Amino acid sequence: MTLDERRRLLPLAIRAALASVAMAVGLLALKSYAAWATGSVAMLGSLADTALDLLASLVTLYGVRLAAEPADHDHRFGHGKAESLAALVQVGLITASAVAIAWRAVAALTGTIATQQAGLGVGVSLVSIGATLVLLAYQRSVIRRTGSVAILADNIHYQADVVLSGAVIVALLLEQRLGWTRADPLFGIAIAAWLAWGALRASTSAIDQLMDREWSEDQRAAFLEVAARQPGLKGIHDFRTRRAGTHDFAQFHMEVDGRLTVGAAHDLVENMEEALRAVFPTVEVLIHLDPEGHVDTDNPLVEADVTPHWFGKRI
Repeated sequence: MTLDERRRLLPLAIRAALASVAMAVGLLALKSYAAWATGSVAMLGSLADTALDLLASLVTLYGVRLAAEPADHDHRFGHGKAESLAALVQVGLITASAVAIAWRAVAALTGTIATQQAGLGVGVSLVSIGATLVLLAYQRSVIRRTGSVAILADNIHYQADVVLSGAVIVALLLEQRLGWTRADPLFGIAIAAWLAWGALRASTSAIDQLMDREWSEDQRAAFLEVAARQPGLKGIHDFRTRRAGTHDFAQFHMEVDGRLTVGAAHDLVENMEEALRAVFPTVEVLIHLDPEGHVDTDNPLVEADVTPHWFGKRI
């Protein structure tokens, strides 16, 4: 997809984002009334998840917009880590919500909080599920056309909202129809635990990016396989990778015949960059040129040649 095509599709992604925000606002108002009227802890958990959907969508969209800004004088590597910072803000919100829901659920287990008007809670949850399914279908169509990471994140949030709304229905029916008075607070605790687990997963991903964690072994291997097949290459060492938002970075020392002229060696580097860009167009590559056999340091992590596995397979 060309840059011009992406720009033409941008309004479509914005409309999808506005649709999710409008949906969250409507469901937030509906569930706020239902949680107040029923006193249901499970409904409160669903309400909190909807509020987090709204906040997370706003934070994520802001982070993605900032991360997409080109490099400038003060940020030579771009703004990609803004997405990780936005994710950590979401983690804080999710954790606080999980603690509050768990506290209210424990209070309900002691008998101090009673659920009322279960029919209202069930009806609100059914409306929420129906509306959310429509939004999910629309978001998926936009994701297929734009590849928007922000809309994909919203889609995941709202998938969780469908699950939580279903949990509310089950909890209320078990309590009101079968007399299982502890069903609602137990579902509330389960929802709090689910939110906390989601916060842990999100924080791990964000911290990995902030700490410049290496790509997965499969991604590193795929990249090296293309690099190792390039003519004139004698070896690659000090191969380092990282990710910042939607931007990937790779850097390595490329060994060539030391008898080559500067111009000829430079041509090999440019050919390498073009070959890698053709297969990995979103990766920013930084190559340092070394004569074959050159030793930069006694650090084995740096000097390790990562290409021998592919040398026998070159074309």
